[in-house]
Amino acid sequence: MAPPKLTYFSVKGLGEPVRFILSYANVEFIDDRVNFVEDWPKVKPTTPFGKLPVLEVDGKKVPQASAICRYYAKKCGLVGKDDWEDLLIDATVGTFDDMRQAISTYFYDQNEESKKKKLDLLIKETIPFYMERLEKQIKENGGYLVNGKLTWADLWVVSLLDLVNKYTERTLEEKYPLIIALKEKVLAIPSIKAWVAKRPVTDW
Repeated sequence: MAPPKLTYFSVKGLGEPVRFILSYANVEFIDDRVNFVEDWPKVKPTTPFGKLPVLEVDGKKVPQASAICRYYAKKCGLVGKDDWEDLLIDATVGTFDDMRQAISTYFYDQNEESKKKKLDLLIKETIPFYMERLEKQIKENGGYLVNGKLTWADLWVVSLLDLVNKYTERTLEEKYPLIIALKEKVLAIPSIKAWVAKRPVTDW
């Protein structure tokens, strides 16, 4: 059986949560990186919905980073002990993604005037709103985001910090010591540490 192939662009981005989960689960995988200019026009028609990341297992292709992460999290014990705990994990992942989407909307805005307004709103309201509440969650859950233990929500958030930091040209976690501590804890996991050490060097 061939190892699963993860296809994504030549950056961390939304491919990185999947790479973290696969590494944590000690799953050997093909890290297929697509150049946006040269490769993507040819690759796009071969994807299920014209987007990346895509996971290919035994010739079957599946999109959606969070769904892929959840699938492997079940295999390696990074899910909750019951449906309620799984709900809390999913809610946290979705909440962080609400912030990420708001940041992405700003980053890809081509209008400089509206982009400036969006950044001002992000810095003054949106980012503090989410980061303060995530910090509180970690405090209430013994150093993790949910359920008082390591889950794929922790890997999801930590792996995407480079992306949101790049988009805003800031270090969003710098004012939140518990988020910083969580990041350090996740990056110290031997299999995650090994992945980070060997992955291609990219800005985000």
